[in-house]
Amino acid sequence: MKVSKEKVRENRQRIVETASVLFRERGYDGVGVAELMSAAGLTHGGFYKHFGSKADLMAEAMSCGFSRSAQSSQGVSRDDFVKYYLSREHRDGVGEGCVMSALGADTARQSESIKAGFASGIEHQLALLLGEEGAGDVSRADLIAIMAQLVGALVLSRACPDDSALADEILAVCRARILSQDVEKA
Repeated sequence: MKVSKEKVRENRQRIVETASVLFRERGYDGVGVAELMSAAGLTHGGFYKHFGSKADLMAEAMSCGFSRSAQSSQGVSRDDFVKYYLSREHRDGVGEGCVMSALGADTARQSESIKAGFASGIEHQLALLLGEEGAGDVSRADLIAIMAQLVGALVLSRACPDDSALADEILAVCRARILSQDVEKA
């Protein structure tokens, strides 16, 4: 039975979106192709009709995750973004959360092309933040420092046991410090 071009596009998008969530939850090596395809509601054999390799899917899934993050943060004030980013809800929602905090360490162990895609995602996030109305008083250096602080705090909090007071303390301290920072003029 022949599948329409539209259905092929829909299936590919479902695979990418499913992979984006699963990779953030368990890392690139924590999800096999067969499991991923099953989670997407498709057969394992169809994977190579859509992608040349798992690495190709990793790159697309990462890009999808960065795009989703960018879409969800558009029009949100810096303070509201920081409050959400360093919240228990975001901390516990790994599969739907930030690609940088979920896959940063994992990406560091991947190929140069995967690292380049990750760097491109970071650059895109910075460009969005620098281009937003009201961000004109924030320098690129300030944004990089804030981004590193956000990601680092979330990674440290996630590394603690779920019921750990330290996990919540890390989020609270970093949230308060970032919100109280005066950023330098560009």
